[in-house]
Amino acid sequence: MTRARESILQVLKNATQPLSATDVANRTTHRCDQATIYRTLHYLEDHGYAQSFVLHCSEHGTERYYTAIDDDGPITGHHHWFHCQQCHTFIDLGDCRIESMLNGYEEELGLKVKTHTLYVTGICASCMRSGNTDSSSSTVPH
Repeated sequence: MTRARESILQVLKNATQPLSATDVANRTTHRCDQATIYRTLHYLEDHGYAQSFVLHCSEHGTERYYTAIDDDGPITGHHHWFHCQQCHTFIDLGDCRIESMLNGYEEELGLKVKTHTLYVTGICASCMRSGNTDSSSSTVPH
């Protein structure tokens, strides 16, 4: 693996929340231009080292990346995220709790789910406590 790839992977491994390509560029110790950052993130995703999702946010509508590997090898699970529309913090929602629903889709519709992505948007507890609950924030249609 090249030094740029190793450096960017390390940034992702150290991150506690999803990062945009700009966030990765600002955190890497290896000098990379923006095109190299994007190419490297796509390489890492294509080779199973990273996963991404598109966040639909009026202020941060960029693709976010997070790592899919730890020190012991590939992680078999994945992350689900909560995104605060006010402070733009990401909160890891922990274990996947929708597997039974997906199994039901498989059985009912005769299909095989290979992967899924889930993120939820709203107002975090900290913003709720501080009264920072601007009702004009956009919501994701369902």
